Amino acid sequence: MSDTTTNPELAIAMRGVTKIFGDDPQTALALLRSGKSKSEVQTETNHVVGLDNVSLDIAKGQIFVVMGLSGSGKSTLIRHVNRLIEPTAGEIIVNGSDVIQMTTDELRAYRRTRIAMVFQKFGLLPHRSVIDNVAYGLEVRGVGKDERLATAAKWIEIVGLSGYEQSQPRQLSGGQQQRVGLARALAMDTDIILMDEAFSALDPLIRSGMQDQLIELQKSLGKTILFITHDFDEALKIGDRIAVLKDGALQQEGKPEDIVLRPANEHIEEFVREVNKARAIHVRSIMQAGPGEPCNILVPRDARCEDVLPLFAEHEWVGVKDEHGTQIGSITAKQVIRALARYTPAPADPAS
Repeated sequence: MSDTTTNPELAIAMRGVTKIFGDDPQTALALLRSGKSKSEVQTETNHVVGLDNVSLDIAKGQIFVVMGLSGSGKSTLIRHVNRLIEPTAGEIIVNGSDVIQMTTDELRAYRRTRIAMVFQKFGLLPHRSVIDNVAYGLEVRGVGKDERLATAAKWIEIVGLSGYEQSQPRQLSGGQQQRVGLARALAMDTDIILMDEAFSALDPLIRSGMQDQLIELQKSLGKTILFITHDFDEALKIGDRIAVLKDGALQQEGKPEDIVLRPANEHIEEFVREVNKARAIHVRSIMQAGPGEPCNILVPRDARCEDVLPLFAEHEWVGVKDEHGTQIGSITAKQVIRALARYTPAPADPAS
């Protein structure tokens, strides 16, 4: 892995981050490093291993998803980035700064100006209006009232809540409350946004809408977003890269199609067995390269197969474009169908 001090493309680098909860974590750490498992360490020391030697590189401007089942360590991990949790061992570098070595004043400034967080339970202040909730982080930062309210109003409009500025949180639906939380984080205008199970408390349709909005916002904002979820379909839909944790240890990290099409172990195979492959496979990985015959219908090379399948109802093929809008390839329905069939396991033989 690269070092953020020499690689300006990295927003976050975690190196060997380990967290052990208990009164004597160093003794438990020694056992863990000697080869003991998480359960063995807990049995022998009554200490809980939250993270076990996790190393990750998170590039600037991407949505990086960390997923896993309950108890996998994903929420523990995200709280290390803003040092709400202190690691037992390891290093955390954010935009070239060593978070672990920050003084109290440096850490306070870092949390106020360089990083924002969206919580699962919304985290809204019940006695404040929507606009005052969105402006709260700017108020803490010391921004003047007129400026912070103007900024808050802008983001309220962007997340689709115009007209609710003076409403109280209790008057909003769950989806609306989460939009307030998102607007509050965006109003801080930080390079990095942490989202801990931000959509998991929402109903499925509202959740899907919030995922779509996040994807659309990211196209124009280009933030670095560290997103925590237990939902693999959600990870595939929004993630540029995905890391999977189990028992605090990293199991696999890579592009969505890498995880789905080339699972590293049985644990990952269990996750991907029933997954929608069309959501994981990107057009770029199966297209016919080359400008070819011009086409009026162009899709981004990062589009997923599920995005292009509906287009084949009216078109035999569609073009694929790069970030500049130049046609760089083409794709047909047959190519998509073959790709999906290639990575879909055959049904078990009932006679076996």
